[in-house]
Amino acid sequence: MTREKDIYRVTILGSIVNFLLLIFKFVAGVLGSSAAMIADAVHSLSDFITDVIVIIFVRISNKPADIAYTYGHGKFETLATTIIATILFVVGGGIFINGVRDIITVYNGGTLQAPGTIAFVAAAVSIIFKEAIYRYTIYKGQKLNSQAVIANAWHHRSDAFSSIGTLLGIGGAIIGGEQWRVLDPIAAIVVSVFICKVAVKIFRTSIQELLEHSLPYDLEEEIRTIILSVEGVSAPHHLRTRRIGSRYAIEVHIRMNGEMTLNEAHQITSVVEKRIKERFGEFTHVGIHTEPVKGK
Repeated sequence: MTREKDIYRVTILGSIVNFLLLIFKFVAGVLGSSAAMIADAVHSLSDFITDVIVIIFVRISNKPADIAYTYGHGKFETLATTIIATILFVVGGGIFINGVRDIITVYNGGTLQAPGTIAFVAAAVSIIFKEAIYRYTIYKGQKLNSQAVIANAWHHRSDAFSSIGTLLGIGGAIIGGEQWRVLDPIAAIVVSVFICKVAVKIFRTSIQELLEHSLPYDLEEEIRTIILSVEGVSAPHHLRTRRIGSRYAIEVHIRMNGEMTLNEAHQITSVVEKRIKERFGEFTHVGIHTEPVKGK
């Protein structure tokens, strides 16, 4: 199965779960008179939207290089990751604002509506399914080396965290009565902080990629080690690296004996390129500029 199809498979599975959960949550929120559960359903709706974004952008990112995009379309996957992170942050911020608003309502002497048992059940079901789909999605995202899938996995977990807050709030209201209903917005605020923290982390990584941030220092050192492992090659310099979606782009200058023939230099350069691709993937972009050893 190709990488693209594998990404579609995990994303479509998540979208089916999200769609079924958001319908269940909306119904449970209305029947159980739970504003928190309705808000949780909106969160699931945002998950469903991000699934659609991943499906659309991953198809684009896997298109082969063309005249307009000579380095390929990998950055479209990075763009999708940025969009997902933005949505994640907005959802987290919305949960935070709603939580503060409900706490202010209670502080001013108001009361929060008592939720029904069906809302509690819906929250519990959501936690179980969302945590399961998170674990599956994060595993596949790391295996496929897809930042968009990984970002989407964290969106699944943020929904699970949101449901935990909803579960605690609804459970506290059912068990403790009216005076404990404030647990719902308090838990929601705590959860929203974690959601926004994850969103910022994902957003920072994707923005760095869009701005052509170099690969981590340890990877660049590994690239230099690979280059120097080829006999006849020395002094790798002017190393430039970046990430294009799930692929790497590596450009470097190397020195070789200036007395060798063009054919010999080409063969050695091909070995360097082959070893780099063996380590970082066959679709890695490798550009090598050769120079004679100084003094020769």
